[in-house]
Amino acid sequence: MTRGIGGSTYATELAELAPWPDPAPPIGRDELAVRLEKARHLLAEAGADALLVRAGPSLRYFAGVTWGASERLVAMLIGRRGPPIVFCPALELGSLQAELQVEADVRLWEEDESPFALVASAATERSIASLAVDPDMAFALVEEIRKAAPSLQLISGTAIVNGCRMYKSPSELALMRQAKQMTLEVHRRTARILREGIGTTEVRAFVDEAHRALGAAGSSFCMVQFGRSTAYPHGLPGEFRLREGDLVLIDTGCTVQGYHSDITRTYVFGAPDGEQRWYWEIERTAQQAAFEAARPGVPCEAVDAAARRVLEAAGLGPDYKLPGLPHRTGHGIGLAIHEPAYLVRGDRTPLAPGMCFSNEPMIVVPERFGIRLEDHFHVTDEGAAWFTDPSPSIDAPFG
Repeated sequence: MTRGIGGSTYATELAELAPWPDPAPPIGRDELAVRLEKARHLLAEAGADALLVRAGPSLRYFAGVTWGASERLVAMLIGRRGPPIVFCPALELGSLQAELQVEADVRLWEEDESPFALVASAATERSIASLAVDPDMAFALVEEIRKAAPSLQLISGTAIVNGCRMYKSPSELALMRQAKQMTLEVHRRTARILREGIGTTEVRAFVDEAHRALGAAGSSFCMVQFGRSTAYPHGLPGEFRLREGDLVLIDTGCTVQGYHSDITRTYVFGAPDGEQRWYWEIERTAQQAAFEAARPGVPCEAVDAAARRVLEAAGLGPDYKLPGLPHRTGHGIGLAIHEPAYLVRGDRTPLAPGMCFSNEPMIVVPERFGIRLEDHFHVTDEGAAWFTDPSPSIDAPFG
């Protein structure tokens, strides 16, 4: 049996977990103020007068408000001068006041009133001629703003939002490190509860409970795949039962103060055969090659290319052909689980300190199995640094 796999029980492993002993501090008001100033600087560079961000990750980033988007407009207008303006349904005022962490002018609208008229009025009042719009803003909402303010020039706010959120501060890195360490601990515990015949539903339930026991609000997502199902990057529907010799692929994460983890481990239940071992070692080598290629100034696509060279040298691929790597090598991560930039051909964004990425050059052998090792790194002045240690070997995947 592979070391660290099986031999324990659901109840035993869960009982040994406790809330994280040294939680990272939340983002404070001083950091939010710095973020607003950076947005204003980027607005000036873009030649826009203001940025409108909708409820969701960007509103949380700039104002500390944790709400998700809904059909009701909740948004914040960040101008080059003056305090931000928050547009909010009147019925939500108390909830907003409990979460809003920046000084702002709050403008309310009743259910039979138009929030878009409020945006238009604010634009006139602040002499805003050009409005950069959150890239996550729904098209229908943008059209309503256009109708309410036909003379207002609407442009993409992508460069401003990404120009802030792509580069994580030390406080953000600490929150992400905690989330990833928590998820890796859940992976270790999950591997120990495996037994022949266990179903994917029971494993997912344990992963969720284990994250809760460590202090997260459960799993933010969880994919559990056995055997042939591992050959599909996002699995197959239905219940699967674990058999001796199966590859196990578990991909899961949680959030800490909104910041995501997303870690995958693949290993064998039982003893790996020669073919499983061969592919696993190539996967591990490709992941390490991607990590070593990540340095400031290097374009994102070069990291993807480094991983693919390893696979191609082993006779896999090329490009997206199978057996080989069917998707990008990695994605940005932060307040969204997938966010710019991306480690993929065509993304020439230069790496810079503070950028954070998954590193997951999955190998798929069609209709047979797949192997994905996913860890995350952040870019430093010298190169890349892991948030968590990668899996060291197929014989002892957790060391």
